[in-house]
Amino acid sequence: MAGRAPSIACIGVIGKQNNPLHISLFPPEKRAPLEFSLLLSSCLDIFEARLPRHTVDQDFGLLQAVDDRLSMYGWLTNTGVKFVVVVDMEGRPATVAESRNSAVMGIRDADLKPAFRALQTAYISLLRNPFYDPDEHSPATANAEQRVGSTQITSRNFIREVKRIGDSWAPGVTNL
Repeated sequence: MAGRAPSIACIGVIGKQNNPLHISLFPPEKRAPLEFSLLLSSCLDIFEARLPRHTVDQDFGLLQAVDDRLSMYGWLTNTGVKFVVVVDMEGRPATVAESRNSAVMGIRDADLKPAFRALQTAYISLLRNPFYDPDEHSPATANAEQRVGSTQITSRNFIREVKRIGDSWAPGVTNL
């Protein structure tokens, strides 16, 4: 892993009915969207299994290590929305300071808390928008109203903020 540092490979926002609300890939041109969609779906059972032991609005920590390179971390909001961050342990070239600290073998759960807090802040800002209706992104509501279209979050501000979080996160960053 010399010369490489951890970075966020994917950020997923999953609705309370386990429907994907938003998926961002970092960098998008080098990632397979279907692969990460399947990875995000695979962690839903882990949320359900751990739910009785957690109160709402908590960090679920490491959900699963996909392989030597990819690890998935989760956070559950008090509204039942799940944030999943997939970390690529060799995602970007290491800076000089990171190269000197080559003894680090991984990341701690606490390293991702600033990213999750920033994601939650972005989601709360989205909910505060009077023109955003979270129920319109629910598959049950869309089916009942026989609406055709996406149940994905389309807010440009939210998407821009998620991209900023994914691009600026690094282990040890305390504020995003």
